[in-house]
Amino acid sequence: MNYVFPPPVQVAIPIAGSQRLFPVRRVYCVGRNYADHAAEMGADTREPPFFFSKPADALVPGGGDVAYPAATDNLQHEVEMVVALASGGADIQPEQALDCVYGYSVGIDLTRRDLQQRAKEKGHPWDMGKGFDQSAPIADIQPLAAVGHPAHGSIWLKVNGQLRQNGDLEQMSWKVAEIIAKLSAYVALAPGDLVFTGTPAGVSTVRRGDLLEAGIAGVGELKVRIV
Repeated sequence: MNYVFPPPVQVAIPIAGSQRLFPVRRVYCVGRNYADHAAEMGADTREPPFFFSKPADALVPGGGDVAYPAATDNLQHEVEMVVALASGGADIQPEQALDCVYGYSVGIDLTRRDLQQRAKEKGHPWDMGKGFDQSAPIADIQPLAAVGHPAHGSIWLKVNGQLRQNGDLEQMSWKVAEIIAKLSAYVALAPGDLVFTGTPAGVSTVRRGDLLEAGIAGVGELKVRIV
């Protein structure tokens, strides 16, 4: 190929216990998928799932140091289970949706909440509140053979050792199969897609120097330092 400049390096996530890598195509996120978090964000009903995206190069494989982003005074954390897809398609039925899954991981959806809130008030897109550089730290992917399909178990996040988020996967309003099916009604899914599945209540503001530790029972843990 005669590119005008070298194309970017393929974003990839390590597979736990392996030398193999998971090549990322797209990153989708589900909004307000835990009732308690929906309530703290001002919603009080079970709404149909809605989606937004982050660019693949916003991922931070393995966590570690994450730079505090520009243009915000209110950076917040959201711990989420991430679904990694090995196959896809359009209009996938819920009964077949889990057949698309390669594995699961722990992710943190970092959010410039002040920018997001202003965008919501004006009816503008969320891109600058959600899709900024290094806004999606993610742990190694656990393949399906190792963890199965986690449907319950603790999902938590600590800031400087203090527990901020503490929920259970069974509290998800829309389960993984339903999320995949609904998302595939909007876009054709494909191998390499990641889906962040929402966060429980307890999101809070973080600052430079804070240590974030997140985990999901049976899936893994992730550490991030805001620098």
